[in-house]
Amino acid sequence: MALVRWDPFRELEDMTVRLNRMFARPSLKETGKEALTVADWMPTVDISETDGEYLIKAELPEVKKDDVKVTVENGVLTIQGERRQEKEEKGKKYHRVERSYGTFVRSFTLPESVDEGAVKAEYKDGVLNLHLPKTEKVKPKSIDVKIV
Repeated sequence: MALVRWDPFRELEDMTVRLNRMFARPSLKETGKEALTVADWMPTVDISETDGEYLIKAELPEVKKDDVKVTVENGVLTIQGERRQEKEEKGKKYHRVERSYGTFVRSFTLPESVDEGAVKAEYKDGVLNLHLPKTEKVKPKSIDVKIV
């Protein structure tokens, strides 16, 4: 068993990150810059990579396709939209509401190897799949120089 030195500032930083997630505001540590848009909730994503592309899978349960907008601008991919709450019905009481509703925004800085003009999106069963193809890397060219 390894001993770990207690650092109260690290615990405070971790608590700040957790609070920011709870209130759906990305922290400076997570994004590198202050978020300009305050979101009501934030969908979870998985990001994977193959030799040919990056794949971002965003969970958007009960969000209609028309309520989602994906943009790529200046090397930043942004997913934004809204999950609408059911209308209240007479005679129906809610005992607990734990799901979040309202607007959401997620932004990701793209690597330079992504071909921004070829980004494709698919939306099925509440999951948004964003395919970010990689550009062909410029391979260094070897030139033989004859010494005279």
